[in-house]
Amino acid sequence: MVRIERATIHDMAGVYRVCLLQGEVGADASALYRDPDLLGHIYAGPYVARGIGTQLVLVDEAGVAGYLLSADDTLDFEAWAETTWYPPLRARYPLGEGSPDDSKDAELIRLIHEPERTPRELLGPYPAHLHIDLMPRTRGLGLGRTLIDQLLAELRERGVPGVHLGVDVANTNAIGFYRHLGFEPVVDEPDTLILAQRLD
Repeated sequence: MVRIERATIHDMAGVYRVCLLQGEVGADASALYRDPDLLGHIYAGPYVARGIGTQLVLVDEAGVAGYLLSADDTLDFEAWAETTWYPPLRARYPLGEGSPDDSKDAELIRLIHEPERTPRELLGPYPAHLHIDLMPRTRGLGLGRTLIDQLLAELRERGVPGVHLGVDVANTNAIGFYRHLGFEPVVDEPDTLILAQRLD
């Protein structure tokens, strides 16, 4: 039995685990990183820690089995992360220490020090963004659609005009899934496709 619950700080370890186990184009990224927390520090932790907006987890008998994490106002979220979330992590993970410059860990440490910024042209029509990951045991049950439908309904209730997400260009199954739910490509970057949906 899988339940959808509001994410709380008590879900942080489970959310980090799912982020790592789905971190390589929807597959297990554990073997790619020496520090198993780095992916979570960037793509999951700040949403749960901030606790604003729609943060959902899937929970079954084995624990957290998936999540949808989001921000209503990406610009505000990025500003909060810059002043609150990243400074302690920058102290913990100094640039150039502990990992070879070409390692996957070093790549994420650079992102802690120089986070990706959302293209500003997106933020007028699509100010919200989301991340979603589901463990294989929860797939095929319609839960991904349920999570996104709940998010879209809540964004509309809060008057948010649009939402976007980024997906690895190699993840063709995910791209097809999002397009089926009404998301359309708006920015095509070398490794990432950004899809978006208007809500007004």
